[in-house]
Amino acid sequence: MTRTAGELAQYLELELRGNPNVPVSGLANPEDAGPEDLVYADSPRQFRRAEASRALCILAPSGSHSYTKTVIEADNPKLAFAKVAPWLAPPETPRASIHATAVVANNATVARSAMIGAYTVIEEGVVIGEETWIEPFCFIGKGSRIGAACRLHPHVTLYAHSVLEDRVEIHSGAVIGGDGFGYVFGEGRQWKFPQVGSVVIENDVEIGCNTTIDRGSLGTTRVGANTKIDNLVQVGHNVRIGERSILVSQVGISGSTVLGNEVVVAGQAGFGDHVVVEDNAIIGGQAGILPGKVIRSGQVVWGTPARPLDKFKEQHAWFAKLPELARRLKDLEERLG
Repeated sequence: MTRTAGELAQYLELELRGNPNVPVSGLANPEDAGPEDLVYADSPRQFRRAEASRALCILAPSGSHSYTKTVIEADNPKLAFAKVAPWLAPPETPRASIHATAVVANNATVARSAMIGAYTVIEEGVVIGEETWIEPFCFIGKGSRIGAACRLHPHVTLYAHSVLEDRVEIHSGAVIGGDGFGYVFGEGRQWKFPQVGSVVIENDVEIGCNTTIDRGSLGTTRVGANTKIDNLVQVGHNVRIGERSILVSQVGISGSTVLGNEVVVAGQAGFGDHVVVEDNAIIGGQAGILPGKVIRSGQVVWGTPARPLDKFKEQHAWFAKLPELARRLKDLEERLG
């Protein structure tokens, strides 16, 4: 869809410097942009890149000036770019239909505006909301409920009685509601602990490819509204994740861990069971959180075992000096005989 720079500025309620009639029809980074693509810059260095591009319209920080480009000024250009993207380039929407190869139980309820792709299986008692899009080869287990405007990409699996609220997006290969890893040792063998709870994924959650979220053992595993989960993340049974949190690829969360609101967990971090991470905490990449540990609100931790960032950096600096200190100690021992 082609807009003008003036229309974009009006939509975003931002100031424009330059020609408001410049046409804008796409989104790109500076190196790949054409004349009608919108680009953004959130630093002086990026602004120079944007000015050197073929794009004629730039989203840039307030006070940015160009003699050759139209500039829309924003306090946070990247955020403005994200907000205008679906308006400038609307995402594809489903066309109401059920593919002839889909298997839909007689007592399943599928909204008239939903789209069900080829070879999808929808079991007994499933409810699917308006404008939800289920792509080919998905499996929706019995009694599951999917809200409005959700999208399940190909090969997503929902075990029985999983719940997705509205506008949830799940990418290919994800498995929601599988059994948690719970066993009790006794009488010379491992006994499986009951895994009969549920999973609830709240509004506006996005879940990446090949991520797995286990059902509660007896209760509920819950992912809070507007939380975003990357590819290859494992969420164990009875875990509760708050709202607006971020989990990056290869994070592993053991059972009964609680993450608060607006928590950031960097890649490959691992959590023992019954950990509590309070609101606004940040967990560094590859950090290891021991079972039962409490990470306080706003705290930044790193390392294994995880510790406050300042302490981690101080200790890491000393670790780098260990070879030199070992040589000095050896020399001292030799001199002292």
